[in-house]
Amino acid sequence: MAAEKLTKESMELRLAVGPFNRWLGFEVMKLGDGELELKASWREDWVLHAVRGHTHSGILAAIVDVAADYVIAAELGDHVPTIDLRVDFHKPAMRGDLTAKSKIVRLGSNYSTAEAYVYDKEGGLVASGRGTYFTAAVRRQVG
Repeated sequence: MAAEKLTKESMELRLAVGPFNRWLGFEVMKLGDGELELKASWREDWVLHAVRGHTHSGILAAIVDVAADYVIAAELGDHVPTIDLRVDFHKPAMRGDLTAKSKIVRLGSNYSTAEAYVYDKEGGLVASGRGTYFTAAVRRQVG
């Protein structure tokens, strides 16, 4: 049985299953050809410093992880556990929706790698990262 690739609509449903993902307010903007673009809707709860108004780095790291994980899920039909995650922060993310763009680097039988870039409402790069994900269990389910 081959894996069923996720569509934009089925990806949004998968994302909404997890309470944390729902809280981050993800909307799938684009999906296809090993790439995924998500919008995370701004929440005042994300603020680290009330006066400066910038987003907590943990939120940015979570968005990187979800975007990288789910671009792999789009190919395999289910999300996969994170094995390793590396995130770089480029500048503070101020109040406003964030956009994550991710792409598959390597789709392997046991481990897969994807990278993601997070942009602020003006299109400036605020964070980027690369994750490694355990894909063997999902591949066994559909293989």
